[in-house]
Amino acid sequence: MLKVYGFSRVNPFAHGNTRDLRVLWALEEMGMPYEIVGMDHPQGDLESESFGSVNPFRQIPAIDDDGVVVTESGAILLYLARKSGKLIPADLAGEAQVLRWSVAALSSVETPVLSMWFVGLSGGKGSQPHDALRSWSALRLQQLDGWLRNRAFVATDEFTVADILMTHVLAAASTAAELLEPHANVRSYLARCMARPAWKRTLDAYEARVEAG
Repeated sequence: MLKVYGFSRVNPFAHGNTRDLRVLWALEEMGMPYEIVGMDHPQGDLESESFGSVNPFRQIPAIDDDGVVVTESGAILLYLARKSGKLIPADLAGEAQVLRWSVAALSSVETPVLSMWFVGLSGGKGSQPHDALRSWSALRLQQLDGWLRNRAFVATDEFTVADILMTHVLAAASTAAELLEPHANVRSYLARCMARPAWKRTLDAYEARVEAG
């Protein structure tokens, strides 16, 4: 059976924002069976030799699909979509759009907003680098807002794994709420995606299973 390496306990500031949620959401949407290998982050499980053989970067998420090991949330979601035939179009042109927007979520959008958060977290809030990252993040969200005008979803007319990735990037605590406020199309898109029953089931199960400590 597919094994998902996900958190069983995580630092309080990260609880509810961890990237294993992206994989668990996709699996819930796809209806694929899986088992969770719970990892206790504060206890140091990610630093173990056994987990290092799964992911040398010692990061969550990771999957082991009967010996096929995949790490990095974007790669995992695309793998699962291809395997299941769900949340990705069957035609090459449609698949290309999902690939395009999956990469965009994790590079063009997540890179500036996450970098801004890290700089602020390390005491650099209000500094020149922080202000530059804020401007970069605001530009990307403005551009995304324009793209989402008259679009229900980011890559195709149907919900895909690209929407899971984009939604989780935008909804994470590392994305400053004030960055989203001016962009009505982005906020409507987020509300639409996060209202999906599969996301609600995923989050409820996560909160019941994963300890903050």
